[in-house]
Amino acid sequence: MDVLKAIKQRQSVRNYTGEEIPKRELLKLLDAARNAPSAKNLQPWELVVVTDDSLKKDLIKIFHNQAFIADAGAVIIGLTEDEKWADIDLAIALDHLSITATAMGMGTCWLGAFKSGRLREKLDIPDSFNITVCMSVGYPSIIDNSPVKKSIHELVNWNTYGKKKT
Repeated sequence: MDVLKAIKQRQSVRNYTGEEIPKRELLKLLDAARNAPSAKNLQPWELVVVTDDSLKKDLIKIFHNQAFIADAGAVIIGLTEDEKWADIDLAIALDHLSITATAMGMGTCWLGAFKSGRLREKLDIPDSFNITVCMSVGYPSIIDNSPVKKSIHELVNWNTYGKKKT
């Protein structure tokens, strides 16, 4: 799939089939994240990929009862080191993963609502990492139309603020 088409089709998916993601497909997604740019190429992040069904069910309460994560093929936990641009670098990496998932017929959902202390304990995450943001990924059971986005003219200023027209 063309990258612009994948960007336009990408949407938050909260209904998954429960189908397992084949390991080779999951590795393609993770490789897309790995190849994302980062400040000074430090890649100051790591991922914990949860694919175990029982463990995903255990995570539901930690993720404020977002039950759909149990049906995702994987829940990805994004960890960052204490580097200046680490949070942005992780977001870029997960966005690469998300667009790649769309191109491969999968869906994702950013997960920012979670109890970090309980998640840290459940997954044995060392205190040296920040749990920054997470993402579910899997095969969508419902495909909605992507939400309507604002036009370029509503979002972009040219040369100075207030000049919206080219």
